[in-house]
Formats: sequence, structure tokens, C-alpha cells
Amino acid sequence: MIDYQPLYDVLREAGAQAWVDALPDQLKKSLDPERHGNSKKWHDLINSLSGLKPSLIELDADVVKIGVSTDLNALSPELFIDGLKQFHPWRKGPYELFGVPIDTEWRSDWKWDRLKDHIKPLKYRLVLDVGCGSGYHCWRMLGAGAKMVVGIDPLLLNIMQFQLLRQLYGEAPIYGLPVGIEDVPYGMKAFDTVFSMGVLYHRRSPIDHLLELKECLRPGGELVLETLVIDGGLGQVLVPEDRYARMRNVWFLPSCETLLGWMKRCGFINCRVIDVSVTSIEEQRSTEWMQFHSLKDFLDPDDVNLTSEGYPAPKRAIVLADCPN
Repeated sequence: MIDYQPLYDVLREAGAQAWVDALPDQLKKSLDPERHGNSKKWHDLINSLSGLKPSLIELDADVVKIGVSTDLNALSPELFIDGLKQFHPWRKGPYELFGVPIDTEWRSDWKWDRLKDHIKPLKYRLVLDVGCGSGYHCWRMLGAGAKMVVGIDPLLLNIMQFQLLRQLYGEAPIYGLPVGIEDVPYGMKAFDTVFSMGVLYHRRSPIDHLLELKECLRPGGELVLETLVIDGGLGQVLVPEDRYARMRNVWFLPSCETLLGWMKRCGFINCRVIDVSVTSIEEQRSTEWMQFHSLKDFLDPDDVNLTSEGYPAPKRAIVLADCPN
């Protein structure tokens, strides 16, 4: 059972009383075992690992490591691996858990390497990660010295993976919450740094999403935004007719200039692009731990510069911006 009281205390201190009041009901509703067919199985598996104590923790390297194989004690490695595979698919990582390497779909460490030297130092900061997935980047944030990290993601499997990792790690100022950005009270202005990576293009209204992110930031706080972009100038945006790279829920892919314009219009200052990278099939791919189709299956087989629908292949930009004082 996770003790949320330290989270409530820190949020209250940051002026987020409205969320402190709403969160218990949000958690009760979202974590209700009746809401998802696998919920009870996942909870039971997480609880069954409560006796494990890691002798090794590494949060500041490419692979997030918790425990070594000898820490499994009487639990057989085969049973442990079988338990981890009950949380398939593993999309964000990589991890090594009690000696078991989890080769996730995404090499999320590559994205972290692109931004870590450009953002404001996270030491002692209160951090929000919107669309956190299994929490890989949250652990890297904690390893960078954050005071507390709060990840939110509406997909229950992602949060169950997050809670599994937290169970294996032990008590820490890091929380994965099964809620979306729309569940966070507007105008909270509580966080020192807010990350939104791989979310904007899934939102039907990118302007509303940018405003939601801005309202989570305290004055002077920093936004770290990563999203799909296209080549082009100010005002250019791709709106896929149906699917983009086989994804149905992709709405707006702006040029970098357009994205910067949106952010300035929303009131952000010091907006700048720090990285633009084409997503490669080495960075996103199928693995033993994510056995569904991945990027190479979503591209034109005759031209990797195009998606299967004929749109420009995925290219991602990382943008930093400040919330004015």
C-alpha cells in the first residue's frame, strides 16, 4: 500500500490544496479493481514482491537499476521474470530489475541524453511528468536530485508498471498517479519543472494543452516539451486525415516555428528549440518485452522517410520555455 501522505504534504506546501482535496477520490476511482480486468492480478503481483529489498540502486545511468539477482533470495528468477512479463508491453525504459534486463520498446535514455544538459538543474525541485508511462524519466529526474517527482498517466497498465518499480525500490519521493492532465486542477501553479513528452500530438487542442501545462507551473518555472514536428516555416501544421504512422490519435504536427509561436501566444517566454531528431528504428522497436508492431512496421517499406500513409516519418523536437514571474 502506497502512503500518499508525503505527496499531499508537499502539494499543500506548494499551494496545490485543490488537488490535495481531489486526489483521494481520483485515486479510489482510477484504482478500483473492477475498472480493469487485469487490475487485481497486477495488484496481487506487486504485493507479492513486498519482501524484496534491493542492495543496489542506480538512477543516474542509461539503465535504471534496482536490485541484483542475489537479492531475490528464495524467489526463483524464473518466477520473477514471469511476474514481470505479466505487465507486458513494456514501452519506456530500459531497466534492470534484480538482475533482469528489461529491453523496452523505446530507448528512453536517448531522449534523456538529448535534454539533460539543457534544462535547469532538477536538484530540490518539485517536478511533474505529464504522460509519464512506466516512469523511466521520473526515476532519472529523482536521480538528478529532484525534491519530489509526480508522474501522471491515464493508462492503468503504465501506472501499474510504475507502482511495481516503486515497490521494488522502496519508499521514495516519487509517485505515479492514474490521472490525466485534465484531472489536475487548473491554475494550480505549483511545480518548478513540468515535462510533457510525447503528449501534445495526442491532444485535440494543442493550445489548451499548453495552457494546462502553464497553469501547473509556478512563476519562473520551466516547461520541457517534446513532440512530433514537421519541416516548414511559421504557420505550417500537418493534420493527418486519418492515421499517422498507424496511430489514430494524432492530431497536430506543427513546424518548430509554429510550435514556438503557439507557446509564445500562450504566454511562455524564452522559448527555444534545443533538439530536433528523426526517430530511428533503433530507438523505437519491438523487443522480447514489447512484442507488438513498432516503428519499422509503421513506415513505408520502400522509403523510411515516409510513414505507411505517405506522411513525413516521425521527427521529434524538444523545446524549453519559462513561465513568466
